[in-house]
Amino acid sequence: MSEPRWLSPREAEIWATYRRLCRDLQRAQDQQLQQDSGVSAADYALLAPLSESAGGVLRARDLGAEVDWERSRLSHQISRMEKRGLVVREACEDDARGSMVRLTEKGRETIEAAAPGHVDLVRQLFFDPLDAGEMETLGEFLGRIMAAVEGSVERRA
Repeated sequence: MSEPRWLSPREAEIWATYRRLCRDLQRAQDQQLQQDSGVSAADYALLAPLSESAGGVLRARDLGAEVDWERSRLSHQISRMEKRGLVVREACEDDARGSMVRLTEKGRETIEAAAPGHVDLVRQLFFDPLDAGEMETLGEFLGRIMAAVEGSVERRA
């Protein structure tokens, strides 16, 4: 087995900063959503794609793929949201084993109330610290890193 390519001190510092950034951004989003609109980040994660879908409905497996959640986590979260009247499950016409998840009127009102504060926070913490050129560079960097991650996942599958 070959010797590992250890991170240089600068690489280790950048990696640690990135990990703290991910953690702290998530925490800030969670707190903002809960304080401003009373929804959890998990609620928002499902409400957003449902609100953007045609008719506010998605097949459960497609919703799970969108958020990259295991079936059991998705099912439990949908159940919690159903109890609060944010979504309803419906039978899938094409597949008796599948189900559809539909955004209710209350769910739509909830996401519409939560989205402005969420977008403000994303802008404030993620985009406003950058000028236009830095934002474009960041987009290019993230695209290249995402391509490497996706390629690695495909090779391991």
